[in-house]
Amino acid sequence: MRFDQPVPLALIAKLINAELIGNTNASATGINEIHKVEEGDLVFVDHPKYYDTCINSSASFIIINKKTDFPEGKALLLTEEPFEAYQTIVNHFRPFAPSMKMISDSATIGQHSTIMPGAYIGNHVQIGKNCTIFPNVTILDHCIIGDDVIIQAGTVIGSDAFYYNKKNNRPVHYRKMLSCGRVVIENAVEIGAGCTIDRGVSADTFIGEGTKIDNLVHIGHDTVVGKNCLFAGQVGIAGATTIEDNVILWGQVGVSKTLTIGKGAIVNAQSGVKDSLEGGKAYFGSPVEEARQKVKELVWIKRIPELWEKVMGKK
Repeated sequence: MRFDQPVPLALIAKLINAELIGNTNASATGINEIHKVEEGDLVFVDHPKYYDTCINSSASFIIINKKTDFPEGKALLLTEEPFEAYQTIVNHFRPFAPSMKMISDSATIGQHSTIMPGAYIGNHVQIGKNCTIFPNVTILDHCIIGDDVIIQAGTVIGSDAFYYNKKNNRPVHYRKMLSCGRVVIENAVEIGAGCTIDRGVSADTFIGEGTKIDNLVHIGHDTVVGKNCLFAGQVGIAGATTIEDNVILWGQVGVSKTLTIGKGAIVNAQSGVKDSLEGGKAYFGSPVEEARQKVKELVWIKRIPELWEKVMGKK
């Protein structure tokens, strides 16, 4: 999440009741989670396993629960509960503000765009020119839709990230991490019926120009989809994944989190992608392998009964 203007660290430290150490005169430009941090960002960490990763990331300012060494020019905001500090910052700079109108007064809709009955357009949503939004579509706060976009009935754009902070010493182990990111959809994208595209936790979920998405597709938080991709029905993509340009995912492909599928890759139906894939190749299986290799494997599997009979016959 970008702040509307840089915020002095001293004000943030006061807001979250933290001790400020290091570059105390600096200002933060936003808050982000570790997969998406940029220079000028705040990030929080509350587990020793991730201290070094956060401190040495692109983030300039670290909300942390232990005093530790850090690079010159950065700052620590020391507090007992960094997760609660993150929640406080999000609630302060992007508080939940319900809109009780079907099209919010703060939404902007471009020329020649059609919003059909039953569609809900939230606060600060931007919709470009020549778009068609079919009935019962929901586009939630701060999402951005480009020009010439088609969104079929019942689709939800900008639902909260499936992202939780877990601590076993709490009665409720999983605490929801507030989502303050957006969904950004570029020009000429088409999205089928009954799809769900989650907003980023604190950055953006991004759908590239010309991408076409079939019905009942789910795209998780902070995922970046390239240009001219094609996703068939019931594809599911987990959070913080990168899908490069011209990728095709056929029906019921499942993609795990924080991996990359390279440019021009094709993943055949009902495959499971658990690791990054090189571009320009076809894949199949669960877990996936290169399609040619997988087909050879299946041929040999089918021959097992025949081979078994030959072995047993010799005995």
